[in-house]
Amino acid sequence: MMEIKQVDCPDEKSAVTLSIMHSLPAWFSPPEDIDSKAVLYREFPFFAAYDGGQAVGFLALKLRNEFTGDIHSIGVLEAYHRHGAGAALLNAAEDYLRERNYRYLTVKTLDASANYEPYERTRQFYCKQGFVPLEVIKHYWNEENPCLFMVKGL
Repeated sequence: MMEIKQVDCPDEKSAVTLSIMHSLPAWFSPPEDIDSKAVLYREFPFFAAYDGGQAVGFLALKLRNEFTGDIHSIGVLEAYHRHGAGAALLNAAEDYLRERNYRYLTVKTLDASANYEPYERTRQFYCKQGFVPLEVIKHYWNEENPCLFMVKGL
């Protein structure tokens, strides 16, 4: 049975980040970027999905200001895609923000103009969860990876 937990232990946050991100090379790379995020996320609100004690997904939440939280990263093992883990992680993050009177949840993802299939599924997930696209920022990451900025009202 799937269980979603808010993770407070910095070492557990790092271990889950490393495990999940290194298992999803179509979404997360290069390895040094993954390693730096495993350190960064030690300080972020962090939620993990567990199946029988094994981490199968995570969401790292950056608090941007008094109104807005941002999904810095979300990752779910491919075997658990379309089984509710991502939606459950998102719900936990939204509940966390609502309890603290935040008004918006944002995310940055790869725009469709990059024509990369794994992120087509990612964008579909966000739209299904109620996010709307606000802007494409062509040079946020680099020209080959245009950023789609999306928002959801809480």
